[in-house]
Amino acid sequence: MVDRQLFMKVGPALFLAAVVLTGCQTIPPGAERGPDGTMAFHVPVETSEPGARIEVNGEMVGTSPLTLKIFGDPDGTFHDFGSYEFLVRAYPARTNQFTQTRVFLTGRMFAGEDRIPPQIYFDLNQPPPVYAPPPPYPPGFYPYPYYYHYHPPMFYGPRIYINPRPRHHHHHHNAPIIRHPRPRPHRR
Repeated sequence: MVDRQLFMKVGPALFLAAVVLTGCQTIPPGAERGPDGTMAFHVPVETSEPGARIEVNGEMVGTSPLTLKIFGDPDGTFHDFGSYEFLVRAYPARTNQFTQTRVFLTGRMFAGEDRIPPQIYFDLNQPPPVYAPPPPYPPGFYPYPYYYHYHPPMFYGPRIYINPRPRHHHHHHNAPIIRHPRPRPHRR
């Protein structure tokens, strides 16, 4: 009985401490709220020459210069809306320039999370960087071999006969055995 009285006295204080100490991120006053507890960040996008087509996640959003409205987490990072990456791409308006891409991680499946930049700038006169592909496996590492065993499907349960034939013929020892002729297939 003492434990219950102690819990009745200490329980509300523990609950209040848990609520206060829980790290809940609040949206600052005056900020535009977005879906899933996000808030709007306004990011200007500029290019070395105006008039470049700007694409976000495969969707054309306009020509530079423009301002993107990005819904991110209140801590200033990209929100996981179901994609691993947030892509911003600039296509040049004239020839002899290069398409540029910026890739930001959204934190999906703990893959890393980038901060939303205050500004995105594309220099269309510079060739895009060439990244060396990562080695398939570190030196000395061999992947675990996966063996797949395919067994025929097993059925556990009572035997079920569809259109069963009698399993045992009870013949009298002196009676003649009569064999039934098999039906012949129809010929057309």
